[in-house]
Amino acid sequence: MQQLIPTVSILPNGDKPLIINVFQRNRNRILPFTLSLLLAFILGCQTLGSPPKSTEILWDTYGIPHIYSNNTASAFRSFGWAQMQSHGNLLLRLYGQARGRAAQYWGEDYIDSDRWVLTMGVPERAGVWYEAQDPSFRSYLDAFANGINTYAKENPDAIDDSVEVVLPVKGEDILAHLQRVLNFTFVVSPEQVAGVSKSESKAGSNGWAIAPSRSASGNAMLLANPHLPWSDLFLWYEAQITAPGIDAYGASLVGIPVLTIAFNDNLGWTHTVNTHDGWDAYQLELAGDGYRFDGKVRPFETKTLSLKVKQKDGTLSDQPLVVKSSVHGPVVSEKDGKATALRVVGLDRPFVLSQWWDMARSQNLAEFEKALKRLQLPMFTVMYADREGHIMHLFNGQVPVREQGDWKYWRGQIPGNTSKTLWTKIHPYEDLPRIIDPDSGWLQNANDPPWTTTFPAAIKADKYPSYMAPRFMDFRAQSSASMLAEDEKITFDEMVKYKHSTNMEFAERILDDLLPSARKYGGELAQQAATVLEKWDRQANADSRGAVLFANWARELDFDEAFSKPWTKDSPLTTPDGLANPKSAVALLEAAATKVQKVYGKLDVAWGEVFRLKYRNVNLPGNGGDGDLGIFRVVNFAPLENDRFQPVAGDSYVAAIEFSKTVKAMALMSYGNSSQPGSPHSVDQLQLFAEKKLRPVWRTRKDIEAHLESRKVF
Repeated sequence: MQQLIPTVSILPNGDKPLIINVFQRNRNRILPFTLSLLLAFILGCQTLGSPPKSTEILWDTYGIPHIYSNNTASAFRSFGWAQMQSHGNLLLRLYGQARGRAAQYWGEDYIDSDRWVLTMGVPERAGVWYEAQDPSFRSYLDAFANGINTYAKENPDAIDDSVEVVLPVKGEDILAHLQRVLNFTFVVSPEQVAGVSKSESKAGSNGWAIAPSRSASGNAMLLANPHLPWSDLFLWYEAQITAPGIDAYGASLVGIPVLTIAFNDNLGWTHTVNTHDGWDAYQLELAGDGYRFDGKVRPFETKTLSLKVKQKDGTLSDQPLVVKSSVHGPVVSEKDGKATALRVVGLDRPFVLSQWWDMARSQNLAEFEKALKRLQLPMFTVMYADREGHIMHLFNGQVPVREQGDWKYWRGQIPGNTSKTLWTKIHPYEDLPRIIDPDSGWLQNANDPPWTTTFPAAIKADKYPSYMAPRFMDFRAQSSASMLAEDEKITFDEMVKYKHSTNMEFAERILDDLLPSARKYGGELAQQAATVLEKWDRQANADSRGAVLFANWARELDFDEAFSKPWTKDSPLTTPDGLANPKSAVALLEAAATKVQKVYGKLDVAWGEVFRLKYRNVNLPGNGGDGDLGIFRVVNFAPLENDRFQPVAGDSYVAAIEFSKTVKAMALMSYGNSSQPGSPHSVDQLQLFAEKKLRPVWRTRKDIEAHLESRKVF
C-alpha cells in the first residue's frame, strides 16, 4: 500500500506560489520524509507569538481564507488572490461595471449600468483618488490587483472566458468599484434617482453592543448582522488577515481589499445602514443653454463621452453620452423645461479604505476613534465593543450642513435656483449623534434613527438639527430593543438565540385587536382564520402554522392608516397599536384566508412549506421573514414557482463576539463563502442557516490547521 505523506513542490519563480498538498500519493519514501520534517519545522516556527516568516493562505473547511503574511503588501496580494479563488467571475464583472465598460464587454444589458457610472464620473474620479493615496497604501492597492491578475494567469481554467476581458486589473479599478458600491449604490442608487424619491434602501442590518454590566460573563459582546441582497455587489466575503500590526477577522464585500466589519483580540465593530441623507436632487430652471442660479443664467459644464456597446455579432457600436453638470452636480434628467441635478457626499474623500484598515489595526477605543474622526466613510452606523468594556454607537456619515429645512423637506426635490439650498460643507465628527457606555449597558440599531439606540434615551434628538435623522421606531427595532432591555444578564448563547428570533412583533401588538374583531364581524372563513391565528406561536419558524395567513393579511394592510394609535416618541416600544377600522381589517383577513385556502389547500400551512431556502442546488424549509413584520431574523423572499418563495436578501454575514480572555466568536455566511461554479463552499452553510445555528470561528493557527482544507504558500 502506498503511504499518504506530505509533499512539497517548489516553483522556481519567486513570484509563484509554493504549493503544499497535505495528502498526496508518492512512491519515493526518503525525499518526502525529509521535506515533511522541514515543513514541520517551518510551520512550528510560525506561531501567533511571532510574525509569519512567509506569506500563506490557510483555507479552512468552510472555504474561509486565513492570510498570514510577513509584510502588508503581501497580505493585500494574498487577499486579492483569495477573492479571485472564491469569487473570481463576480469580482471581474463588478470591476468591468465600475469602469463603465460593461456594455462594451457583455452587451446591451449593461447600457444603463454604464450610463450611470459614466454620468457620475466614477472612472475619472477613481484615477484622481488613486493618485491621492499615500504611496504606501497605493502600493497595497497595486498588490491587491496583482494578486487578482496573478491568480487569473496561473488558473485560467478557473475563470469564465467572458470576464477575462477585464484583465489585467489595476489599482484604479478597486477605487472605481468602491465608489460604485458606497457612493452610488448605498448613499444613492440609480433606482432612487429614477423616481427622484428617497425611498427606503433594500439594504438593512441589525447591530448590538452589550456592556459588561449586562453580560452574564462580565465581558463586552458584539453582534454583527447585516442584511443585504444575496447576489451581485452585495455579497460578503469572510476572511482573516494577519500581518505586522494587524490580526483581524471579519468580512468585506467582494472586490473591497480590506475588512469592513471586523474584530481583533481587543475590539470589534459592525455597521448598519443608518437613516443618513447624503444626496439631494435639485430642480433646475432652464434658460437658453443654461440654468438660473442666484438671479443669473449659468452655462452647464458639458462633455461628450463614448459609450461602446457590444453587438450580437461581436462588433462594437459607439453611442455618444452627453454629460451636463450644474454647480450642484451631474444632470440626471431633463424634461418639460426643467432638469434635475444630483449632489452626493463623499466624492472628495478618497481615503475610505485606509480608514477601514486602520480601524482593524486599532487596539483600543482612542485609536479606533482617531480613525473614525477622519470621516472618510460616507455613511453607516458604527456599533463598537472592546475588551476594556466600552461600547459605542456612532451615527457615522458625511452629513451636509444645511441652512434650512427639516428631514422631510430634504427628502423631496430641492429648488436649485439659489445658493441658499446648496450645501458645501459636512458636519464634523463632534456634531454627529454618538453615545459611549450608556447607563443602560446596551446599544442596538435595526436601521432605526440614533435616538432609539437604547432606553432610557441616551441621544437626545432635540440637540441636533432637525434634518440630521427622522423620528420613528419600526417593529423590528422595537423587538431588538425589547430583547436587550428585558434580559439583565445576557449570556453569549442567549445573544445567539435572540439573534435568530423569528417572533413577529407586529403580531404580538395587533392580534389582541384583530382576533376579537374577527369573532365579532367575520363570517365563517374569518372565524376559521381566527382559530388558526389563536393557535399560532407568533413565530416564522419552518413549522409555524398561521404565519403564512398572518403575513398575507399584513401584506394588504396600509400601515400608515391601519392603527388607531400611531407611533409616538413618548411610547416608542408600545406604539403603534389598535385597529383604526376593525371591520375593514376583518374584510382583509377574509380575503387573505380565501387566497391561502385556495393556493395551499389549508389555512394553517406551515411557513417552511411555502417559504423555502432555495439557493443554487439546495432547497430547505425556511425560517425568518420580512423585518416590517417585526422579525429580527430578516429574510426577504421573492416569488418562486408553485406559489412558493425563495430568499433574495436578508441575513447574510452574522458574527457574535465576546471579548473574553480568549475571544469567543461564532459566525455564519448564509450562502457560503464562494460563488465560483463547482465550489463546495457556495451553499455549505445553508443547512446551519436552516437550523438557526452559527459555526465556531477558527482564529488560532492550531484551530485552523485542525480544520485545514488546503494551504497556499507564496
